[in-house]
Amino acid sequence: MSGIVGHSFYAVLGLKAAVERQLPLAAVAHRHFASYAAGAYLGCDIQVMPEAICLDTGREVGFGTVPLEKSPITGGPVRQYRLVTPEGPLTAYQVHERFYGRSHLVFGWKKGDAALRVPWDHLPDYFAAAIEDAFALFGPGERPLAYALGWIVHVVSDSLIKSVQPGVDLQLLDGKYTTRNRPVQDLVTFHELGVKEFHLRWAALFEDLADTPVEPLQLHYMRAAEPRGALARLFPDGWQPAAEPTLRAVLAENRRYVRQHAHDVLASLQLHDTPAGPECTPELREITGLTYAEMLEAARTANFRHALWQMGDQIAEMFAAVAHRCAPLAGLPASDGPAWNEISQRWKG
Repeated sequence: MSGIVGHSFYAVLGLKAAVERQLPLAAVAHRHFASYAAGAYLGCDIQVMPEAICLDTGREVGFGTVPLEKSPITGGPVRQYRLVTPEGPLTAYQVHERFYGRSHLVFGWKKGDAALRVPWDHLPDYFAAAIEDAFALFGPGERPLAYALGWIVHVVSDSLIKSVQPGVDLQLLDGKYTTRNRPVQDLVTFHELGVKEFHLRWAALFEDLADTPVEPLQLHYMRAAEPRGALARLFPDGWQPAAEPTLRAVLAENRRYVRQHAHDVLASLQLHDTPAGPECTPELREITGLTYAEMLEAARTANFRHALWQMGDQIAEMFAAVAHRCAPLAGLPASDGPAWNEISQRWKG
């Protein structure tokens, strides 16, 4: 799926699976859901920035590292967008090259940094150390912790949907995660599951996500800060404190542009009524070669819902593995206290 829709929904599924397993960390994600959702997207995808500037209108257009040859607004010329940073102007691709592996851990490292990749079986240790530091160095509030839990969602879900790690079975149209099937995943998740079944208010969710502050913990778990805490003791290599000012500029840009990006995604996923039923935009029909009704049938045939169940289950499995290694996380209260009906039963008389 597209980043913002897919990872937001994976966060919801992972949280529901964590509640089912009675993991105490679920209460933190519930209390600070906006930060949890922000971590599940912006906690990893540092290339949330424009790709270009439309020369006819001056508006920022495009997203991340997806090349644009002409303006999607006017069809006219564009120039590449560059973010001003302490080390000079950077394109989205350069930001991706510089920082992507540092957030995704198991893949995405540029060639010279490949030795810093964290193997899958070491991920729970890495996450647990970062979570321990969220308590010890970035607390006492719970918001950084919720953000880190969202980051875990993203690393796990990206690894699964991009076939870096087995665990999700999906053959939708032409594969698991392709240019042609991503609009199908987005549309089905957004409308059929998100709106109709989970009653998500997507626009509000994205606004809340955009309003969350940059968490200093992110610079720490990306090893773009002074090495300290449990994470530095367990993973002493690859720290780049000199990169901190540039990464701060990137993370601030992510917060700024995600609002416009979310607006663009929401517009692209709208359905309109036709005599044959709801239909998506011509652009998405062109990419997929399918009508909306055919997309629904393709998702049903591929058992897309089962793949999403697998995703939520695998995220909760990682949450449990991390909690097993992190005493402060395992020691969280199992709930927020008695429900109102329980209080009423005890106090009303």
